[in-house]
Amino acid sequence: MLKFSGKSVYKGIVLGPAAVLKNNDFQVKRERAEDSEAEIARVETAVEKAQEQLQKLYEKAVKEVGEASAAIFEVHQMMLEDDDYRDAVSSMIRTEQINAEYAVAVTGDNFSEMFANMDDDYMKARAADIKDISNRLVRNLSGQEDMDFGSMEPSVIIADDLSPSETVQMDKSKILAFVTVHGSTNSHTAILARMMNIPALIGVPMDLEEIHTGQTVVVDGFKAEVVFDPTEELCRETEARMQEEQEKTELLQTLKGKENVTRSGKKIHIYANIGSVGDVGYVLENDAGGIGLFRSEFLYLGRNDFPTEEEQFQAYRQVVQTMAGKKVIIRTLDIGADKQVDYLNLGKEDNPAMGYRAIRICLKQKDIFKTQLRALLRAAAYGNLSIMYPMIISTEEVRQIYSIVDEVECELNDAGIPYKIPEQGIMIETPASVMISDELAEMVDFFSIGTNDLTQYTLAIDRQNEKLDDFYNPHHKAILRMIKLVVDNAHKHGKWAGICGELGADLELTQEFVRMGLDELSVAPSMVLKVRKNVREME
Repeated sequence: MLKFSGKSVYKGIVLGPAAVLKNNDFQVKRERAEDSEAEIARVETAVEKAQEQLQKLYEKAVKEVGEASAAIFEVHQMMLEDDDYRDAVSSMIRTEQINAEYAVAVTGDNFSEMFANMDDDYMKARAADIKDISNRLVRNLSGQEDMDFGSMEPSVIIADDLSPSETVQMDKSKILAFVTVHGSTNSHTAILARMMNIPALIGVPMDLEEIHTGQTVVVDGFKAEVVFDPTEELCRETEARMQEEQEKTELLQTLKGKENVTRSGKKIHIYANIGSVGDVGYVLENDAGGIGLFRSEFLYLGRNDFPTEEEQFQAYRQVVQTMAGKKVIIRTLDIGADKQVDYLNLGKEDNPAMGYRAIRICLKQKDIFKTQLRALLRAAAYGNLSIMYPMIISTEEVRQIYSIVDEVECELNDAGIPYKIPEQGIMIETPASVMISDELAEMVDFFSIGTNDLTQYTLAIDRQNEKLDDFYNPHHKAILRMIKLVVDNAHKHGKWAGICGELGADLELTQEFVRMGLDELSVAPSMVLKVRKNVREME
């Protein structure tokens, strides 16, 4: 039995098999190969295996995200059949008498660089595809297996750390819990765990080489412990505690359909935060009044090129139609900082959290922004859609945004495409926006306070730095006073104000937020009924 302690980011308890995700980055060594034809035959076998893997990925993606988004796997299959690419690998093996892994890796680098240097944007984007298929072949040649989330049984995900682009591709129905060596309580892994109502531990000092997939594991989010190969007695205790938690969850279900109203009659909206179209099921299952934050950047993660206008339109429309008239607030692209996409070529920054991100990218790269706005305005014609813009620090930025929206409106009019100008609001997540919230309130339809970034910028603490978790205090008086100031300024101008950051789900603050006059709290779907219970029990 192996036991480790960590930091709990969502309380809960589960018992199940482990699925270990190991970091597959390694140096491919150049080795002499006496039998070149045998090495070439190994490449052919690896290609066949890759084709099978990509076909499975394609079929899974078609079911989950549609044919347009799944098409990238078809592109990869075609590239594997490219004669130039495969001839280059074979030629290198024969002429230099080297191992297949090294020949594939070098050929992949060479072709990738060649595509990256082309003038055509479409061809440039293929550089990442070449790199991807070469890495896949090297993994197959070296005997490494891809984690197949489609066929695995429900499991506890064990990893060094998880990026947003990795978590967004997972089959969420198969995840029992998360346990990572690194990560922060404000990472997207933590946010995903809270959304899915599953336990998660970070900062667990385990050696992944000592743990294997299939090993039985207990994750206890209440004690912040993970136990591998538990005793029969611990398994029995865990199963009993899981049953207790299930009974508590069932009691919360009796609150479905009830109003979010205090005993004295004060009402508040409780909405849900989501990251993908597939998450709408969690919203409906937990009886949220609407969607207070749709993180649209997750449409951009886990892929090799920008989502098209049509892909985005279909995603936004599907969410809006499924919510059947309930409010859906979609945040425009918030890439940067901890959410990186290779094809955007943002480059390395010394301080990315304060760097080129979110609305700054959109205002500098208008084509990307206009594509998203066109999709949003088109989808707004199908339901109750609102748009909010992140990382605002000035009234001038709002004017620039409205100017671009006007351009998009003209383009849609000229093309005869149906659309609607929806409610437009901004996220308050910088001290600058707090201090000028009285001026901003005159320009926008609503405020949504992003408490994660607001806390980080106000306290000068990097929320992704696990060493600073003990200093990161979202209950700080400065944060609470800022929230009150923003709410007062919104109401002064007849606008509504809500919270969409993680603090909105903090049950210790629910009553204080209601007393402050907040109109809306948007929380992880799993927290909707818990917050409702708090509201209904307060005077």
